[in-house]
Amino acid sequence: MSVVQINITWLEKGKAYYELLKARLSFLVAFSSGFGFILASKGPINWGQMLIVVLGGFLISGSAVIINQVIEVDLDKLMKRTSTRPLPTNRVNVVEAIQFAVFCGLIGFGLLYLFTNTLTLLLSLLSLILYSFVYTPLKRVGPIAVFVGAIPGALPPLLGWTAATGTITHEALIIFGIQFIWQFPHFWAIAWVADEDYKNAGFKLLPGGGKKDFNTAINIMIYTLFLLPLGLLPTYFGLTGITSGVIVTICGILFLAQTFSLMKDNSRKSALKIMFGSFIYLPIVQISYLLDKI
Repeated sequence: MSVVQINITWLEKGKAYYELLKARLSFLVAFSSGFGFILASKGPINWGQMLIVVLGGFLISGSAVIINQVIEVDLDKLMKRTSTRPLPTNRVNVVEAIQFAVFCGLIGFGLLYLFTNTLTLLLSLLSLILYSFVYTPLKRVGPIAVFVGAIPGALPPLLGWTAATGTITHEALIIFGIQFIWQFPHFWAIAWVADEDYKNAGFKLLPGGGKKDFNTAINIMIYTLFLLPLGLLPTYFGLTGITSGVIVTICGILFLAQTFSLMKDNSRKSALKIMFGSFIYLPIVQISYLLDKI
């Protein structure tokens, strides 16, 4: 009987550690890193190195989000959406979380150090510092946090690019720029949907006056609109073909159309559509670029 109880305890602990990694977010980081690596590769793709970059990106992202949760553990207790996380529920204590963050970070940085280059390693370190130690405290200061958070949020494809090439080119800055601008409607839609929870924790992420109004909706629309010309730049510079340009434009128009509904009714339902639309937009765009790579 005691053996069964031990097994259940370890399974629950393992699940709690997995939850700490915020797997969906970390997988998105890993996917974007792989996307940048493949898009940058000339000739045969080094799949082994690409997988290492993906794994390293996943672990470093996991380390960053664990640090974020350690810093915000008391705030997470105040919000419904985060109150059941491992730290607020004491399924993992702060010391264990810090140890896990250090472990993931060391393995992730170690992989990049051994199998990529100094530029990729430094950019990865910058990403972790900005997300965990700058963006996290700024969330209670004002919407400047969204701008700061958009930088580490957009670095994964750039990291993949530098891992493959060792340099930052204008093409690398384009794929960084697309993901950077995408962060704004993505973040603000989430902040709109979770506004009540965020206010309980003192988070101030919505632009302007921080209200769920026309002003915020039009900000979301403007940044979404920027994605239309940005999405065509890889085609313009010959990085990808015309097919991806068409796909990205259609996705951009559909994404933009969702913002008009929010401008019209300022409803949580419309904000939810934008939030889910942002989750769909980015992977479709990146996959279309990969399939259409010249």
